[in-house]
Amino acid sequence: MAINYGKIRYLKTCASIKDCPDDKLPEIVLAGRSNVGKSSLVNALGNNKKLARVSQTPGKTQQIIYFDLDGQAILADLPGYGFSKASKDKSKGFSELCDNYFRVRKGIDLVLLLIDIRHEPSNDDIGMLNFLNSSNIPYFLVFTKCDKLSAQQVRKQLQMMSTILDFAEDARVFAVSSSETNPQKSGIDDLKQALSDEVCKD
Repeated sequence: MAINYGKIRYLKTCASIKDCPDDKLPEIVLAGRSNVGKSSLVNALGNNKKLARVSQTPGKTQQIIYFDLDGQAILADLPGYGFSKASKDKSKGFSELCDNYFRVRKGIDLVLLLIDIRHEPSNDDIGMLNFLNSSNIPYFLVFTKCDKLSAQQVRKQLQMMSTILDFAEDARVFAVSSSETNPQKSGIDDLKQALSDEVCKD
């Protein structure tokens, strides 16, 4: 049964792993640099701009925020990595929270690795991709903020990303726009269908 994205709802916010919900449902994880557009993507998936708080200040999401996907899966929005303006103590806390999350949570079914298509992947992006590959964790590569570029520029950037990240030819790659000023929200419908297929394939 396909996910009804109109029924996405906020579940809970967790400051530590022990507060995370039971992993009885398939778990989809949003990972990426600070300000890459994770909250905007959640809102675009649910077509509800009030689902997740969107901030222009990088590093605003400092805890794991969970959403329920129509009772068929849970979506975990992790703190963004690589926020240079955060204090060292806070940055360390974010890192430890994410590290513990991947170490403890055994029911991770899929990671959406978000990368801003306008810029070269950071060392953190490359490190996360290497971790997912070495850990055999399934993932989709989601390139965000495509509305900021022309279609030709998007194609050029995707070629650059392929060279730098060296992802497989059969990797699931999505170029999306979650902008409220872009009514078509490019790529979102394709991503919705792929997520639904992944969650409901069994």
